[in-house]
Amino acid sequence: MTRTLQYAGLRYFDRALDRLDEQDSTTDLRIDYVDFSEALDLFRRQAQGAEFESSEMSLATFIILTSRPDCEFVGIPVFTSRSFRHNCLYVNSDSGISGPADLRGARVGVPEYQMTAAVWVRGFLSDDYGVTPGEMDWYTGGLEQPGYRARYGVDLPADVRLSRIPEETALVPMLARGDLDALVSVLPPSVAEPTVRRLFPDSGPVERDYYRRTRIFPIMHLVVLRRDVYEKDRTLAADLATAFAEAKEIGRRRLRRLDSLAVELPWLNEALAEVDELFAGDAFPYGVEANLETLRAATSYCYEQGLSSRRVEPEELFAPEAVRVLG
Repeated sequence: MTRTLQYAGLRYFDRALDRLDEQDSTTDLRIDYVDFSEALDLFRRQAQGAEFESSEMSLATFIILTSRPDCEFVGIPVFTSRSFRHNCLYVNSDSGISGPADLRGARVGVPEYQMTAAVWVRGFLSDDYGVTPGEMDWYTGGLEQPGYRARYGVDLPADVRLSRIPEETALVPMLARGDLDALVSVLPPSVAEPTVRRLFPDSGPVERDYYRRTRIFPIMHLVVLRRDVYEKDRTLAADLATAFAEAKEIGRRRLRRLDSLAVELPWLNEALAEVDELFAGDAFPYGVEANLETLRAATSYCYEQGLSSRRVEPEELFAPEAVRVLG
């Protein structure tokens, strides 16, 4: 008998598309895919109202929720989004900031203090450059347009200075005017150089060095299953893990058919060769075991930055049924 599970997430060509197309699966689980094009709205709706039976979710959001009593979700160690984040630090060119150490005393904008990208940025600034969150003044608000609704509130350490920007303005215009010195943004600001530039102008080598030293490829999003749904049928966790693992494998085979390029990257073969060299052929591994160091870093950063109410261990994030499938 076929079972149906609602899942809300983004459309990833090489990792989840085949769940949309209902390719043959070894399980009897049919995914009712609610397709989102923008992650922030999805995360807000799921964090505030647990609207979907299962979904993609921000890793930091899930760690924070897990640290609190009665978390409504259980994790599946399927990591749908990963990205190095040295490339999302921008500065006003007249700010006098030429390197990470110059961020001490800076006014730094961020759409949401607890967003996963900002957690990773603060983590590497502290670990690699000795610049701690309490040494900067933080400002939140809309990125390009005024107004932004946070997905939930957090209680921050006393040494963290966090303010909301005026309702009539936004972070990017403030950065362009020099009202902010720096900005953490996963989207490039709509202000051209030289007014605004990246803190790490050539971030690729910096990020490759970071990975070689730490073996961390930052996780941004994962899959979660609503706890009430999970408790009614725990086999759903294993079947959901299997479905996404199968979809990923189909996508990997398609991506590596170089006779007809699957994406608009002329030198895809060179990119895949680098993935083979740096990541042993899989830059997006699923499972806890293969991602333990990255998960430990994320849970530690959430605790050290005062976002989670207690230190969460990576193993407690995930349904054991899914871990048995993915490792």
